Amino acid sequence: MTTALRIALVQLNIVAGDPDANFAKMIAGLEEAATANPKPDLIVLPEMWNTGYALDRIQSLADRNGERTKAAITALCRKHGVSVHAGSIARLNDTGVTNTTYIFDAQGNEIGQYSKIHLFQLMNEHLHLEAGEQTGRFELGGVAAGTMICYDIRFPELARKLALEGAKILFVPAEWPHPRLHHWRTLLQARAIENQMYVVSCNTVGESGGASFFGHSMVIDPWGEVIAEAEEKETIVHVGIDLGLVDEVRGRIPVFADRRPTLYK
Repeated sequence: MTTALRIALVQLNIVAGDPDANFAKMIAGLEEAATANPKPDLIVLPEMWNTGYALDRIQSLADRNGERTKAAITALCRKHGVSVHAGSIARLNDTGVTNTTYIFDAQGNEIGQYSKIHLFQLMNEHLHLEAGEQTGRFELGGVAAGTMICYDIRFPELARKLALEGAKILFVPAEWPHPRLHHWRTLLQARAIENQMYVVSCNTVGESGGASFFGHSMVIDPWGEVIAEAEEKETIVHVGIDLGLVDEVRGRIPVFADRRPTLYK
């Protein structure tokens, strides 16, 4: 099992309420990222990239059972031999719409799925979406990983649960808006520091649902250092990480061994 991982973050300007335009943007972004030199091992997309926050029309816009998304990304994974964390999409199922993440390996196999469990009331998610009921742990090339979505990072117990289950890397697709850039950076760094893991976050830019999104997709190492960060524009960020650093940091500061969970209840 290699500990080196090359990651590409595809920071998109989402067109609210236009899945066709957004699928075209997504495919173009993945193609550009996948054909870079050096080629990434994993490409990451942002939150709700298929629809944006067109929540008043979300039932008619959402991807039925994620079928369109899964077909497109599976084909691209197989074409280029890259894994994809597909950010998240509005997914229509028999009972409603969820904000759902899919993760695919380099052969196009689905290796993870997660639906956002904390719905953001300030953007009326709770009025239009169903909350997920499972956490997002998965295996990426033999490495334990976890995923959350946007608002979830305000709930440190969720990240800690994933870390206690062995996750060495935490993925966070988002549509995180102005004016809360300080919150975005601070919360992501806190999740990395307290859990001694990499945090890989992919945000959006532009306008959607009456909000303005600032980008600043970033990768943070287990010391809490930002090792890559996007600007406030549509772009692709490439970065390499060494997952061996997770074990080194956890060995030097034994946070997990020093926990006293019986006192936290």
